Amino acid sequence: MTRKKSSKTKGLEPGSTIDIAVRNAIAIITLNRPGVHNAFNETLIAELTAALRALDRDEGVRAVVLSGAGESFCAGADLNWMRKMAAFSPAENLADVRALATMLATLDGLSKPTLARVHGNVFGGGVGLVACCDISIAGHNATFAFSEARLGLIPATISPYVVAAIGARAARRYFLTGERFSAAEAFRIGLLHDLAPPADLDARINEVLGFLVTAGPRAQVEGKSLIRAVANRTIDAKLIADTARRMARIRTTSEAKEGIAAFLAKRRASWVPRGE
Repeated sequence: MTRKKSSKTKGLEPGSTIDIAVRNAIAIITLNRPGVHNAFNETLIAELTAALRALDRDEGVRAVVLSGAGESFCAGADLNWMRKMAAFSPAENLADVRALATMLATLDGLSKPTLARVHGNVFGGGVGLVACCDISIAGHNATFAFSEARLGLIPATISPYVVAAIGARAARRYFLTGERFSAAEAFRIGLLHDLAPPADLDARINEVLGFLVTAGPRAQVEGKSLIRAVANRTIDAKLIADTARRMARIRTTSEAKEGIAAFLAKRRASWVPRGE
């Protein structure tokens, strides 16, 4: 993956816990606390939330890649931070947890495609980041765990996204045991979309990014909204009517007209970067 710094995104400032690079319309956010395996603290949570919001507003960014510096993708919560929070008042503790929940919801609700580049150890809240991304690809040597139970905790804030990815049945085992599981198992239960040898991980990420930038940006925004609207819904007259309205509306957009015209003319659509 390319890593060229950019200062063009309004409201995006360099952070002490994350690194941000933008090139060829792809933003790469790197969790940058390698000494603690990129574990969350209040600063990382605030900086990542702000970065995601700024990149979502930036029309020049087509997709966001989330990665981790050093040996691990993310080891979940920083235990020193957790120890400090345990001494806070109930109101302070709740506000702190809500900041974490907001970060996860912001990533999950981003309007443009998100992709997790996963390697090394992925524990607790780090697994939540993987589940929140639209596409998650890991090296064969990645290791996962919902380690909260072993600390007397529960994976509460990440649970909606993780259960949506792996299902309640797999969650029952791994939430309760806290045991580690392999990238192959994470793929089997639906947490990951693809696996690659570690040396080929970036090439596989770039291949998927190449597909993403050839799709219409408005179609991707509407596609993500569509998924949220129909997932786990009963197929009834109301849902059918909603999907019909969505299709009728997008047919009339300038992007759809350009896409169809480009296909019929056997040319590249206007949004596709040169060389794709």
